[in-house]
Amino acid sequence: MSQTVDAENAPLDADLDGRNDASPTHLVVIPSYNSGRLLERTVQAARARWSPVWVLIDGSTDGSWSAVEAMAARDPCLRLLHLPRNRGKGAAVRYGLTLADAAGFTHALVMDADGQHPADRIADFMARSMAAPDAAIMGQPVFGPDAPWIRVVWRRLSNASAALMTGRAVGDTLFGFRVYPIRPLLAVMRATPGMRRFDFDPEAVVRLAWNGVPFVHLPARVRYLSRQEDGVSHFRYGRDNWLLMRMYVRLAIAAMQVARR
Repeated sequence: MSQTVDAENAPLDADLDGRNDASPTHLVVIPSYNSGRLLERTVQAARARWSPVWVLIDGSTDGSWSAVEAMAARDPCLRLLHLPRNRGKGAAVRYGLTLADAAGFTHALVMDADGQHPADRIADFMARSMAAPDAAIMGQPVFGPDAPWIRVVWRRLSNASAALMTGRAVGDTLFGFRVYPIRPLLAVMRATPGMRRFDFDPEAVVRLAWNGVPFVHLPARVRYLSRQEDGVSHFRYGRDNWLLMRMYVRLAIAAMQVARR
């Protein structure tokens, strides 16, 4: 089923029937913004390994959703939600998880639409989540030779900053292949003005750690696809690293305020 919704004003009682053999508690959520031909491949791979799968089209303008829309018309375990304006990954995930929570789901595996994340690990991550429902199941990226060195370096800096702020080993802060318990994640998202765009993944780690959510770390291969492989990246080194630095300053201030209480 395909729906166009307003992420701020849409009702939460949409028709969510027709899940057939889908898990009643765990779903896969795939936010997408102008992902090109990789979106269809990613959704096919995810549906081959799990149901249900929800795809959140975050104001895309490239028509990449059309093939998925045709798939959803035939597949009751695939749901396509159109957000009319691009608001960022975190905002799209928040909207999708609010709907999922209203529909009775308790956990969501969030994965990127650009082919970086390993669909063949979905079932393993879901199984671990079912065995430890209070935990966030965190992907620990296994890099190949295609990983840009500067992004690996920034990951290490981000990971070290998060560990310093939380006092615990939090794993990789930027690798978004994770299973979240939905209500604890929504609680921390509603408590901050951040977590709307690229800052979603690292801030989720820090705030969930502050709230005592346990983490389970599982290895997962990460790929950086070339343009010849239809690779699409919306990461901008200057803009997004500046966003990360601002986020950590904001979190440091929040941590100091908590410490004074």
